[in-house]
Amino acid sequence: MLTFNKKYFILTVLLFIVEVLIALFVRDRFVRPYVGDVLVVMLIYCFLRSFFRIGIVPAAVLVLLFAFTVEALQYFRFIELIGWEHNRIARTVLGTHFTWNDIVAYVVGVAIVLVAENFGKKP
Repeated sequence: MLTFNKKYFILTVLLFIVEVLIALFVRDRFVRPYVGDVLVVMLIYCFLRSFFRIGIVPAAVLVLLFAFTVEALQYFRFIELIGWEHNRIARTVLGTHFTWNDIVAYVVGVAIVLVAENFGKKP
């Protein structure tokens, strides 16, 4: 079950760098909120495939369920319930506001992963 996949690890690092650059330098109403959310599920997928021998679809489903869970926690204001609303790192990682647009972005990100993975397969 445990493995190390160099290709997915490199993609994880590259996506992480892009996410950090977006967080630090982009202050717009498209790239930061939407592209960032699309990329974050791709990053989590690549991270998962870097260290675990898991199929494409099961990995994609797990990532999507994880993203939906985080969004549900935002809906129920979990960060406030546990008293972490003033913790900048917790606010960044867990988020603070539920939006349906985030759900759509996560689905788009996973769809891109599935399409990319299928293009990578040999017929």
